[in-house]
Amino acid sequence: MGTRSVTEEFIALVRAEIEDDRIDLLHASLTIARTEYPNLDIRNYVTRVEALASKVRSRLSPEASTIETVNTLNHVMFHEMNFRGNREDYYDPRNSFLNDVIERRLGIPITMSVLYMEVARRVGLPLVGVGMPGHFLLKVYDVEGRQILIDPFNNGSMLNASECEQRMKEIYAGEVRFKPEFLLPVSRRQILTRMLNNLRHIYMTVRQFRKTLAIVDLVVAIYPRSPEDVKQRAMLRFSVGQLAGSLRDLEQYLKMSPDGSDVDELKHMAMSIRKTMATWN
Repeated sequence: MGTRSVTEEFIALVRAEIEDDRIDLLHASLTIARTEYPNLDIRNYVTRVEALASKVRSRLSPEASTIETVNTLNHVMFHEMNFRGNREDYYDPRNSFLNDVIERRLGIPITMSVLYMEVARRVGLPLVGVGMPGHFLLKVYDVEGRQILIDPFNNGSMLNASECEQRMKEIYAGEVRFKPEFLLPVSRRQILTRMLNNLRHIYMTVRQFRKTLAIVDLVVAIYPRSPEDVKQRAMLRFSVGQLAGSLRDLEQYLKMSPDGSDVDELKHMAMSIRKTMATWN
């Protein structure tokens, strides 16, 4: 890893030149955890995921069907290893850091899904993420081409579309109407963004601006042309006293969104920062 910062390391893993399905999801997820644990031994946790996969593989017959593989995965992860969804403290940031999920055997739907996906991939079961609002799921197709939806937050239970609709009704008390496109696969970049957005929401809620900034840095690494994320980073940098960085972001945002409704206000803010910085010389 050398002396690369967390952001530099993350950029190297998600930069635009890398095809989405070539992104190392496990490594990138563990790099997110370095925002909280700068000296995290990523290799150690990769080894532990590989050990989990070996445990599953040792119980699989060579001709195991998709369903048999899922059942074996579920048995190892949820019965032998006691992984489970953290219902008691859902918004604990540790649920969003994959090293903590592996250590504590507790997570939220997205981190439980990433772990499950990475173990499954190592035993030859290609799963895709499903970004259903409020509850992340996984999907695989059986030999007849039927979709099987898997819920790692709930012990790997297998669901059909109507059960997913019911789950959404419970989460949103019927206020969000279910749409079939909610069950479409999502990209690896979208999975990482959803993990980051969970942390961004947690940190903003408790006004931990420095921690939010570290997370928004990684969101911008995935979407450098996202005006709203660049603007949010400008505000966060300003709030923690990083005036030069804030000014750079404001100038970038104004180039990207010259017709934005807040352009005059942000131009005034940029001018004010320039004046402040001029007094430093």
